[in-house]
Amino acid sequence: MTTKYLIPIIAIVFASCSGNKDLSDAYGSFEVDDVIISAEANGKLLSFNAEEGQSLDAGELVAVIDTTDLVLKKIQFNAQKKAISARIENIQSQIEVQKQQKKNLMTDKNRLEKLLKDGAATQKQFDDINGQIDLVDRQIASINTQNASVSAELEVINTQIAQVAESISKCKIYNPAKGIVLEKYAEPNEITSFGKPLFKIADMDEMILRVYVSGDQLPQIKLSQEVGVLIDQDKKTNRKLTGTISWVSESAEFTPKIIQTKEERVNMVYAVKVRVKNDGSLKIGMPGEINF
Repeated sequence: MTTKYLIPIIAIVFASCSGNKDLSDAYGSFEVDDVIISAEANGKLLSFNAEEGQSLDAGELVAVIDTTDLVLKKIQFNAQKKAISARIENIQSQIEVQKQQKKNLMTDKNRLEKLLKDGAATQKQFDDINGQIDLVDRQIASINTQNASVSAELEVINTQIAQVAESISKCKIYNPAKGIVLEKYAEPNEITSFGKPLFKIADMDEMILRVYVSGDQLPQIKLSQEVGVLIDQDKKTNRKLTGTISWVSESAEFTPKIIQTKEERVNMVYAVKVRVKNDGSLKIGMPGEINF
């Protein structure tokens, strides 16, 4: 082989080695852990303060559903509770009357017992007073049974009032976590229902780069491992960030469409999630690459 052929071959080899060095270990796209917030009550949306792209703080009031029917139901239950409480007070008064009557009978019994010892009273009088005391005890027991039944009714009403109060509280929809509204599914004055989605929100401060690695690459990665993340800076250069591997799929799957080379399309790959702090430049769906 002559020198004039050897020099181009060496150049091609070096170019090839340099090109392979620049290749990333895995490719994918950015996504987020989004949350869909749904209605927990039925009724008209009196207000709905969420717009796509809007940043919401955790605990911020976003929507209010009409509570008229629930408030009226709570008023009805409170009226029933008041009536039941009055019945309980009446029953307690009856018990107190019976206890006082028993107290009086016990006084008479003690007096008769002394008279009986002195022969100034008969056994029948003593037996009669004992019978009256037994009757009062049975009346008190009967009234206590009524009291238990009415108290159970009161407990049911209290539970119903608590349920209505909980339903009323769910008519106010608060944002569960800080994030940006990605999609909005309803508008003010629309009729909503339990479980109907209202909006989708996600924390954009940290993005997830889902990439796919081959089986022979799998031993090179581990959870909590820091990796280099590359994103497009412009048409020719990349920008480097740092990410942390947070999840590795337990099972392999077919290579996704994002990998186009024929050699890799026939392979099985493992999905890997890499968490990357977002400085504002990362967007959902943006392509990314990683280097171990």
